[in-house]
Amino acid sequence: MKRFILGLLVTALTGIYCVPAYGWGQEGHRIIAKIAYDHLKCRTRKKVDKIIGERGMIYWANWADEIKSDNIYPQSIKDGWHFQDLNAGMSDSLVAGVLTHYPAEGGNLFRALDSLEIEMAGEKVMPLNENHILRFIIHLNGDRYCPMHIAHMDDKGGNTVRMKWFGRDTNLHAVWDSKIIESQGYSYTEYAQMIEDEYKDMRREIMNKSDEQLLVESYHLTEAIYQHMQVWDGNTYHYIYTWRQPMERQLYIAGIRLAKWLNENL
Repeated sequence: MKRFILGLLVTALTGIYCVPAYGWGQEGHRIIAKIAYDHLKCRTRKKVDKIIGERGMIYWANWADEIKSDNIYPQSIKDGWHFQDLNAGMSDSLVAGVLTHYPAEGGNLFRALDSLEIEMAGEKVMPLNENHILRFIIHLNGDRYCPMHIAHMDDKGGNTVRMKWFGRDTNLHAVWDSKIIESQGYSYTEYAQMIEDEYKDMRREIMNKSDEQLLVESYHLTEAIYQHMQVWDGNTYHYIYTWRQPMERQLYIAGIRLAKWLNENL
């Protein structure tokens, strides 16, 4: 698995050009990174700050999306590191198996993340590589809990599922990446703090679950989102009312699990 990453993580950093956000959107990824940062042990926080800069895991949380317009690490785009398509109607065991038995097509989110984490936990990592690997890990750990990043291949992760959002054309993927979050009107710091206060009683449960259990739960959420499209009345306020809390729980889970991995491996 290491060879999947090694050839890409020796490239020197070149110019970075900003592009529209993907994944959870800029605010979503910052929320996840802020929640994670708040739950790092002291020694872990010092190590993270040394690698990526003080509070850098928040500031660089969207880097993996921003470089999509550049030629740095092109394989991350070509091989679909940011998503893993899952078919409708999969059994729980098949879904859980995707974490270790990577599908031949439809994204490489779990393969890439697994390989990056192995590299990061290794003893000999070049400083530039270590910095970039950590940026990818921070970002992709957020993507893995975004429902439309484990969605269906035939609609490109909800990108071809058309919707109206307050009268404007959009799609299901964009709604879950950013529009529900933006509808709340918080800054990322305000929203992260609100989520931490609101969902703190879930922390122990989230910490104790396996990656397989959490993936299966995320998959069921994704399937419920698709099913809801068949009965949704088209009212944007109704949609936000239905899905705001499930969306916030996914952000909280992503932050807590990222902190857990960092605390255990750095």
